[in-house]
Amino acid sequence: MEIEVKLKQLLSKKNMKQIELSKLTGLTQRTISELTNNQVERLSRRTLCKIAEALEVKDIRELIDFKKTSSNTDNQ
Repeated sequence: MEIEVKLKQLLSKKNMKQIELSKLTGLTQRTISELTNNQVERLSRRTLCKIAEALEVKDIRELIDFKKTSSNTDNQ
């Protein structure tokens, strides 16, 4: 199982561009881009809180969720 960051969907829902979120949160455009494209291995609580606050997220599941992956290790 992996964690999926649903930032692309949230930005679309809020009609917001990545650069706007970057300015609101103080996070770099690169960080926002990597999160939007699920290219991060680690995600800090501080980062999650900044994004959640900027996007007015009430439930963390709006921002992140579990994503099932097919893997050979699941059967071991």
